[in-house]
Amino acid sequence: MTDLAWLTIAEASTLLRERKLSPVEYVEALYARSDRYDDRFNTYLCVTRDIAIQEAKQAQEEIARGEYRGAMHGVPYGLKDIIDYAGVPTTAHSKILRDNVPGRHATVTARLKDAGGVLLGKMATHEFALGGPSFDLPWPPARNPWNREHFTGGSSSGSGAAVAAGFMPGALGSDTGGSIRAPASLCGIVGMKPTYGRVSRAGVVPLAFSLDTVGPLTRTVEDNALLLNAIAAHDPRDAASTRVAAPDFTADLRKGARGLRVGIIRHFYTRDMQAHPDVARGVDDAVRVLETRGAQVREIELQPLEVYAACNRNILLSEAYAIHEPWLRERPGDYGASMRQRLLSGAFIRAVDYLQATRLRRRLIDQFNDAMRDLDIAVTVSSMDPPGRIEDQEEMERTYPRQARNAFNVLGCPALALPVGFTPDGLPLSMQIIGRAFDEATVYRAAHAYEQETEWTARRPPIA
Repeated sequence: MTDLAWLTIAEASTLLRERKLSPVEYVEALYARSDRYDDRFNTYLCVTRDIAIQEAKQAQEEIARGEYRGAMHGVPYGLKDIIDYAGVPTTAHSKILRDNVPGRHATVTARLKDAGGVLLGKMATHEFALGGPSFDLPWPPARNPWNREHFTGGSSSGSGAAVAAGFMPGALGSDTGGSIRAPASLCGIVGMKPTYGRVSRAGVVPLAFSLDTVGPLTRTVEDNALLLNAIAAHDPRDAASTRVAAPDFTADLRKGARGLRVGIIRHFYTRDMQAHPDVARGVDDAVRVLETRGAQVREIELQPLEVYAACNRNILLSEAYAIHEPWLRERPGDYGASMRQRLLSGAFIRAVDYLQATRLRRRLIDQFNDAMRDLDIAVTVSSMDPPGRIEDQEEMERTYPRQARNAFNVLGCPALALPVGFTPDGLPLSMQIIGRAFDEATVYRAAHAYEQETEWTARRPPIA
């Protein structure tokens, strides 16, 4: 049997359903791996071993009785530690919430429990999903499995690193300015920011109400679609939740690239910013792969990246400051320096600037919709640079904002990051595939078509 640590969700689901693999055996194998290696990568904040064994035993009994619930039944997963699981601390990686124990599951957690999923633990994050990789918090930052001296991307850092390291086949993260796609990009896995409103945020510690999304991180495109299947649905607990019906996101996976109309946003990484040559080459090569498989490709022009970045920054920091103002007044010293500095900048954004940013956002959405009118997907870079060294503060400050992700938070459309190669030093490279609102299925189709022509998602970090 394939090493259990590297089973995909799809493979594990088949073995579990056919009773060729015990959910308890699977959980114990994954814990054995993380017990051995995670002290090098710090992906877990809280290991929920007792819960996992109990849920795995329940799944095992249900499957034995023929009560199979679907692809996530008996499959282990992790939660970014801003997502509630009743009775387990949700700390948001911060002293502020160190003693916070929710009494109710987040909606996404409840949906995964209903699907038979098995919680392995709560995963490291940047503080409140905004602070950078900080060394002045009660828990250390997660590190990159491809090279522990390098950055994971954030803020869903533990989720991304744990999946990449083979500690779990999938995890949930959140994305307000790129926080699912950044660790997916820098850890060499697949991360989806769904359409705004597609997945409930109820029971998730907020960062910016009008931008926050929850989504899956996995090692393959099919697994990502399977995990999104489990969590996507309307939820009256979330005021932003939409009533658009969620399809089976795996239905079109095997339709291939032929006939897909692709717009490449090249100016993001050639004119607006100059991407590292390895990154630019990886994206361009990926587009050529789609083209050789029958996709129709042409360049498209949107507003410059800085327009999107400024819009995202004004909205995000204004809303984040509004959420954190009471704690900033009462307990400023309990924040890490990075988080405190970022939050305080929101105090100086004028109401008129926030309102103008929301008006600009509407115009940017209209322009994007016009550009996509005769296209199925768009493609561009994710991070402009390979992962930097996590303890090099100057490099972190230089590379952290060099990305093309927050544009798609502003636009609210689905955006997926997936690997397109590696640097000569063995560090991951990534691109984004972007779709029209509520058309995650076509994004997955294009990503799967590319994935099948390459071997990037099959590579494993040199941990052992």
